[in-house]
Amino acid sequence: MLELAGVSKRYDAVLALAPTDLSVAAAETTVLIGPSGCGKSTLLRLIAGLVRPDSGKIIVEGIPLAPQNLIALRQRMGYVIQEGGLFPHFSVRGNVTLMARHLGWDRARIESRLRELAGLVRLPAELFGRFPAELSGGQRQRVSLMRALMLDPPLLLLDEPLGALDPMIRYELQQELKAIFAQLAKTVVMVTHDIAEAAFFGHRLVLMREGRVVQQGDIRELARSPADPFVEQFITAQRGPMQQLNEALA
Repeated sequence: MLELAGVSKRYDAVLALAPTDLSVAAAETTVLIGPSGCGKSTLLRLIAGLVRPDSGKIIVEGIPLAPQNLIALRQRMGYVIQEGGLFPHFSVRGNVTLMARHLGWDRARIESRLRELAGLVRLPAELFGRFPAELSGGQRQRVSLMRALMLDPPLLLLDEPLGALDPMIRYELQQELKAIFAQLAKTVVMVTHDIAEAAFFGHRLVLMREGRVVQQGDIRELARSPADPFVEQFITAQRGPMQQLNEALA
């Protein structure tokens, strides 16, 4: 579905991403994880075509990403960023249907798709006329997901989509998102810094550090057979708060 071969990115003297090879399987969720500044969001932006690599190739559905096909391939991707990234001067309907209107979909088709997606993410139709500032954080993320899914893209990219939400809303949306991914059989690449969230969503985890992939595999592989001391340190550090909570409740 998605292949990266020797893809790298540098900003002046800063190496954001060392030459990286990555294969993403169709209809599975791959989670990019690691500390802040490790290159995971840069990698996602490269896949989305928002920035161009200094070297290497990004191949989407067998087609190398290039300037001449960038617009067409980006219409095959849905992109969700932290806090939704909605246009504040557009209503819910305006945000979700923006690309469909740009591509000339007729009104009936747009309205049918809008209501289908609202049902999928459980967003009440009475909110269609509201603006982002009039929505809760959870509602904004639902709208952002609807916008990403409007054109029914096979590839869904999510950059810390739940990071700014309070714990109860985040838990609720985690359950709903996982069910949606399974129902739609989308290929998903997600960025998070939370190991528990990565383990919950990911068929495969890609742990990064300082612009490099340290280890790939499911959570059991990373926990039981760490390829580097950093892998064990990262997992142990994130286990700490949960252990403290368990001790407090004991």
